[in-house]
Amino acid sequence: MPELFAAFPDVMNVRELAAALHLSRAGAYNLMNAPDFPTLKIGGRKLVMKQDLIAYLHRHTNRGGNPGQEP
Repeated sequence: MPELFAAFPDVMNVRELAAALHLSRAGAYNLMNAPDFPTLKIGGRKLVMKQDLIAYLHRHTNRGGNPGQEP
């Protein structure tokens, strides 16, 4: 999965997160405000580290009935 995000920076803002996940900006804001979503807050900005996003997606992916299971 990391190769899917190779074109994106190591630390993403909401616009970059939306592009990476093919979400609207509102959808990306909703995700970033979810209690279990890994964000950094620097000043007034919320950011997400690419490695944390990939780990989050692995934990929340359902593969054959077992969330987070590797293929």
